[in-house]
Amino acid sequence: MEDTEPLEPAGEPGRTTYPFATWSPLFGLAGAVVALLAGLILSLPFFLAESPGDGEGLSLFGNVAIQICTGIGFIIVPIALASHYGGGFRASMRRLGFVSFRPSTALKWIGIGIFSYFAFAIVYGAVFGRPEQDDIAGDFGPIGIQILLIVFLAPFAEEICFRGMVFGGLRTKLPLWAAALGTGLFFGILHYSTGPSAVPSLIALGVIFAVVYEKTGSIWPPIIMHVVNNAFALTVISSS
Repeated sequence: MEDTEPLEPAGEPGRTTYPFATWSPLFGLAGAVVALLAGLILSLPFFLAESPGDGEGLSLFGNVAIQICTGIGFIIVPIALASHYGGGFRASMRRLGFVSFRPSTALKWIGIGIFSYFAFAIVYGAVFGRPEQDDIAGDFGPIGIQILLIVFLAPFAEEICFRGMVFGGLRTKLPLWAAALGTGLFFGILHYSTGPSAVPSLIALGVIFAVVYEKTGSIWPPIIMHVVNNAFALTVISSS
């Protein structure tokens, strides 16, 4: 990416540096709740059509449709919140962190982030044992669909929601450590249903993503890191 200075967010005279968010912490947290509800509402027709009460669970189509609807909720709500402050689509996306970044800085902090996460995972595993997380990849059928949903859609949707909207809002009032921890807690608890023992690791991962966002000044590096993480996890699952 080209190394350029972020443009000034519309409606925020004098603000030319990170954070770009123009909403309060409360609005960011409320937005995440609304994003979850939006995903559930969009998913409801598919869930009801599948009639999961028969004990057979959802079909491949139902699982894929619900995953897509969840991702859409995580994307449209942050964009709608950012658009509320005016300046057009470009300014709205800038408020969510979609600005250029320096590749060398991104590589540096992605590397630090990956090293930090593996160090945490080793220590956590030695003390508490290896965390267990449900394998949801098989619910999405062919490997191509798994890659599309897990490696690309999930990282993009979750980063725009949790780092762009939630962390961005928290960061306008809180120091880095508090905003990153708050976002990490939200991110980890959201994944509780996939395996309680994996929540601490996911909290740590959420904190690291937030720090990478802060240090690079762009949402793209944590998205890239999230893609790499999910691709690695999917590869491990596929080979096991």
